[in-house]
Amino acid sequence: MYCVKCGVRLQEGTEYCPLCETPVWNPEGSAAATPNFSDRYPVPPKSRRYPILAFLTALLLTGSLSTLIYCLTNLHGVYWSGYVMLGCALFYFVLVFPFWFERREPLLFVPLAFVLISGYLLYICLYTGGHWFLSFAFPLTMLVGVLTTAAVAIFRLGRRRRLVKIGVLLIAIGCSTMLVELFQDITFGGRMFAWSLYPVSAFAVMGLFVLLCGMIPPWRAYFERKLFM
Repeated sequence: MYCVKCGVRLQEGTEYCPLCETPVWNPEGSAAATPNFSDRYPVPPKSRRYPILAFLTALLLTGSLSTLIYCLTNLHGVYWSGYVMLGCALFYFVLVFPFWFERREPLLFVPLAFVLISGYLLYICLYTGGHWFLSFAFPLTMLVGVLTTAAVAIFRLGRRRRLVKIGVLLIAIGCSTMLVELFQDITFGGRMFAWSLYPVSAFAVMGLFVLLCGMIPPWRAYFERKLFM
C-alpha cells in the first residue's frame, strides 16, 4: 500500500502518511466498508384494493339480500329479486372476484365469465317462459366467448406471427356474423343474409390486410414495432 500523494510505502493499518500527512485511501477497505447493496429485504407495498373489494362484496351481498327480503315479505315470492341477485352475482364474479388474486389468468376467467353470462340468460329464459335460449342465446354467448378467448390467447401467449393470427381472427369474426344471423333466423324468423354480408366484407378486408402485413417481412417488422412495442 502506497501514499496517493508522495508515493511512499505505507504499513498496513496506517491512517495518515508519515511523510506528507495525507489521509490514506485504501480502495479494498472502502469497498468493504461501504457495500453496494442493502442488507435489508424489500418490503412489498400494501395493496389498497382489498378494502375496496371487501366493500364491493358487502355492498352487492346487502343489495341482493335486501331485494330478496322485500319480495318475500311484500310480494310473497322471489319475482324480480331473482334478476337482481343473479345480476349482482354475475357482476361480482366477472368484475370483482378476479381482483382478489395477485396473478389473474385471463384464459381462465374469460371463459368462466361467458359461462356465467350464459347461466344468467338461461334463468331469464326459463322465468319468462321463452324458447330462445338453446337456439339463440346459448350458441351466441359461446361463440363470442370462444372468439374473445382466442383474442386474449393471441395477445397473451402468441408472440410469433402475431399479425397473421390477428388477421385470421378478424376473418373468423366476420364469418361468425353469418352464424349469428342463422341463429336469429332459426329462433325469430327472417331472411338469411339480410345484414351479415356487410360485416363479413368489412372484417374480411381488414383481416386480409393484416394477414398480408404479417406475411411480408418489412411490413411485419414495421407494424409489430408500432403496435406491440
